[in-house]
Amino acid sequence: MIITTGNDVAMGEIIQYLGVVRGIVVRATGIGAGFIGGLKSLAGGNIQEFSQVCEKARQDAFNLMIQHAQEIGADAIIAMRYDATEFSQGATEVLAYGTAVKLKNK
Repeated sequence: MIITTGNDVAMGEIIQYLGVVRGIVVRATGIGAGFIGGLKSLAGGNIQEFSQVCEKARQDAFNLMIQHAQEIGADAIIAMRYDATEFSQGATEVLAYGTAVKLKNK
């Protein structure tokens, strides 16, 4: 699956737009990471425990977006983006989305 943040695909001509595809994950930090991260936040700087939770959420949302694109027969996803919103205190929604397309000769 070709995935790009651009609006074109260098490997092929877009012949059909299939629509928006997305992957949504809602994550909480968990007790362990939340406690350790909370202590580290007092000192400032990067909090690796929180970064790991965020990266895992992004990867899971990305994978769900790809799965959605495969289900509708896409060859590529263009204009791919991430968005994140605090869902409730301690829980964040991570959204990966883009436009699924069919390519010529695929």
